[in-house]
Amino acid sequence: MTGWTEYTLALTLFAASHFVPRLWGLRDRLIGAAGRRVYFSIYGLISLALLVWVIAAAGRAPYVELWPQWPWTRWVPNLAMPVALVLATCGIGMAQPYTLGGRKSFDPAQPGFAAISRHPLFLALALWAGAHLVPNGDLAHVILFGSFTAMALAAIPAFDAKARRASDLLSHTALFSLRPLANPHWRRANLRRLLIRTAIGLILWMGTLHLHALVIGVSPFPV
Repeated sequence: MTGWTEYTLALTLFAASHFVPRLWGLRDRLIGAAGRRVYFSIYGLISLALLVWVIAAAGRAPYVELWPQWPWTRWVPNLAMPVALVLATCGIGMAQPYTLGGRKSFDPAQPGFAAISRHPLFLALALWAGAHLVPNGDLAHVILFGSFTAMALAAIPAFDAKARRASDLLSHTALFSLRPLANPHWRRANLRRLLIRTAIGLILWMGTLHLHALVIGVSPFPV
C-alpha cells in the first residue's frame, strides 16, 4: 500500500465512522441493541484507533511542502494544547445533550461547565487541529489538520440548531465565556469539580508534551 493510498483510506474510514452511523437510524438501532454505554465505549475505541492510524498514515505520506516549519511555529501548539486538554477534560460527560461527549440531561438552573462552554470538546478539537496546522505545512498534514478544524467548527452551529429547536439551552450557556467564574452561586456549585478536571487536563498536557517525541517521533519543543 503506497503512502497516499494508505492515507486516503485511513482518512476516508475515519470520516465514514462519524457519518455512516447517523444514516438510516443505524446508531439508534445499535444503541437499542447494545445499550448506550456499550455502544459509545466501542465507538470511542474504534474512533481512537482510526485517529491514530490517520495520524500515522499522514506521517508516512509523501512529503509535499506548502510552507516550511519555522522554529517559532512550534510555540502555537505549545500554547494552545494546555487550553485544549483542559477543555476536553472538563467537557467529557457534561450534562448537555447537544454536543460531542455530552449526556442527555440539562438543568437550566445548574448548567455546570456548559455555562462556560457548551461545546468544549469541539473547541478542544478545533484548537488541537488548528494549532498543529501552523507548524505542519506539508500537504498531508494540511489536509489532516485543516479538515479536523473545519469539521469541529462546522459541527458547532449544527448542534446549536438542534438545541434551538428542542430547548432553551442556548440562553443558559455560552460558546465560551469566563463570566461564570465571577458568579458566587456558580462557583459554590462547580468550582471543586472544575479545579479537579483542570488539574487532570494539565497533567495530561505535561504527559503528552514529554511523550510526543517518543510516540509521534517529532519533538514539540521549539528549536
